[in-house]
Amino acid sequence: MSPVSAQIKAISIALIGNPNSGKTTLFNALTGLNQKTGNYPGVTVDKHTGYTKLKTSTEEFKLQITDLPGTYSLFPKSLDEEVACKELLGLNGTQHDVAVVVTDASTLKRHLLLATQVIDLKIPVVIVLNMIDEANKAGLKIDAAEISRLLGVKIALVNSRTGEGLDDLKLKITQAKESVNTFIETTRLQVVKAGAQNFREIVVTQFTGDADYKLKLQQFEEKDTVYRFNTINYIFARCVKSPQESTRKLSYTADKFITHPVFGYLTLLFVLFSVFQIIFFLAEYPMNWIESFFGWAMEVTAGALPQGQLSDLLVNGVLAGLSGVVIFIPQIALLFFFIGLLEDSGYMARVSFIMDKVFRRFGLNGKSVIPIVSGVACAVPSVLGTRTISNVKERLITIFIIPLMSCSARLPVYTLLISLMIPDDAVLGILNLKGLTLFGLYFLGFAATMLTAFVLKFIIKNKEKSYFVMELPVYRLPQWKSIGIIVVNKVKVFLWEAGKIILAVSIVLWFLSSHGPGDSFDQVESKYALQIETANDLQREELEKTMESEKLENSYAGILGKKIEPLIKPMGFDWKIGIALITSFAAREVFVGTMATIYSANDAENVSSIREKLVSEKNPETGKPVYGFGVCLSLLVFYAFAMQCMSTMAVVYRETKSWKWMTGQLIYMTGLAYISSVIVYHLF
Repeated sequence: MSPVSAQIKAISIALIGNPNSGKTTLFNALTGLNQKTGNYPGVTVDKHTGYTKLKTSTEEFKLQITDLPGTYSLFPKSLDEEVACKELLGLNGTQHDVAVVVTDASTLKRHLLLATQVIDLKIPVVIVLNMIDEANKAGLKIDAAEISRLLGVKIALVNSRTGEGLDDLKLKITQAKESVNTFIETTRLQVVKAGAQNFREIVVTQFTGDADYKLKLQQFEEKDTVYRFNTINYIFARCVKSPQESTRKLSYTADKFITHPVFGYLTLLFVLFSVFQIIFFLAEYPMNWIESFFGWAMEVTAGALPQGQLSDLLVNGVLAGLSGVVIFIPQIALLFFFIGLLEDSGYMARVSFIMDKVFRRFGLNGKSVIPIVSGVACAVPSVLGTRTISNVKERLITIFIIPLMSCSARLPVYTLLISLMIPDDAVLGILNLKGLTLFGLYFLGFAATMLTAFVLKFIIKNKEKSYFVMELPVYRLPQWKSIGIIVVNKVKVFLWEAGKIILAVSIVLWFLSSHGPGDSFDQVESKYALQIETANDLQREELEKTMESEKLENSYAGILGKKIEPLIKPMGFDWKIGIALITSFAAREVFVGTMATIYSANDAENVSSIREKLVSEKNPETGKPVYGFGVCLSLLVFYAFAMQCMSTMAVVYRETKSWKWMTGQLIYMTGLAYISSVIVYHLF
């Protein structure tokens, strides 16, 4: 405990606990931050730091709180658990004054294993009995004072979801002391390391890399766990009284159906199918409003400003680019709302459980499920989430295949192209055909993920055994506030991170598509000037469209697109699509903004929506629509498989520490996308 000033004392706190003990919810409640939470193990895979204050009648404290990834013991089995243990032990260079061990009060016995290990490190400890409301509802009678006496540490009763008990917890943190009690069989210390005086020396030994200790540590851990649970059983029997009938019965009853070998998979399919149907059905109305608004804004802006470079930049550069971003907010928001709903209710943990048996046939296990399913939202945090997978081979396969899942960045591309190729028809009178198509694309991504994993299973050689142990949390009503915060934050990230790239690309593209080398534009205008002057109204409109198309073809963007056209022509793409493929290499969603800007340069009136512009685009050679079924399907397949995300490539390199994996992933996905698009285009 070190003084910051004469009045304020600073205390550094490590927040540690089993996965899904409510650590991060408690961290958010204490610090006011909004780290991601979920009702399943392994949500936190890296440490996060925040601050809070406490003022008593005599002193003022500044509490620095570090939220650590969940771990079941101080003998880690995965990368995220290793991060937690090293940080607690101060091996990362940071020493903490107090360890706060967060436990789930309704499953206290299992959590006390870690608690006794932390106490044996001989550091000041406070134990939090979190979710005390659920323990009370379950009829558990917990004698917290007796537990405190037997463990020799302060106990705080907290409901982190409502904030109840937080002030008491802060006060007890400032009063925390080392326990005088010990829960280790001290005579066994010497078996692992000659001269060892305490439990801390044994725990630190596992990070020294000395292979001689590995087998001894494994034997020590097994016997130490048995010894501790003998003590824990005594404490639990003395301090916790359980009712004969538990309210957890509802969760168990629901799980008989939801984790059933047949009904479990049918339930999963029904849930995912319903989500995509609802997304397309509900999002259509606000998307139409946004589209109408931008059409009106572009018309007003074009009419209010004198014709010239500034008007052209605002209408065809800025507004056209922005419309390509903002219009997809309703779908992005709905997607993250449903993901938050599934995570917070506890259903996502059940998905891991039922999919474990299936995933094992593809070289994965149940721990791969949540990172892969979370890839539907974004691949970057999902790749980080693979730290919970202890088996190296399974982790590498999971990292490799995650980008094949259709993330939220693909959603704007899918939506635009589906709206071009699929009519507004209903199947069986109630099912949205566009929603069915979207569901099919997500299923396509999942199928590619599994097939790729199956092949990698035979390529990557590793004899390390894997296991899957997951605690199924009880079902809980979602925290609507947390889900709301997640949705708002994700929309902000989409608007800001993707929006600034799209806007910048749109402005650059506006310049490239509105200007050409030398006097090329003047020559095109001179070519059509006399014809336009002598034509009637109908002819004049057609001639002006032809002239704008020819100017675009002679622009810098047109020249660049023509250069790559031979490479992409087998996929059915023209030079305009080629430009969008290049600009969207950094982020897939840039495709839509690019198309909006390119086709705005080809729209003399500047008021049509991007969908209307693409629908009216004709092939000058055949006179047929450019965006027919074959081209749209080819584009959909390309974006379903192509990497097209610099952030994902960066995080893959960071997590694998290998250029080989990142480069291999890029080459494989790009090749798969190209070949698949060529096949699809020629088939349809």
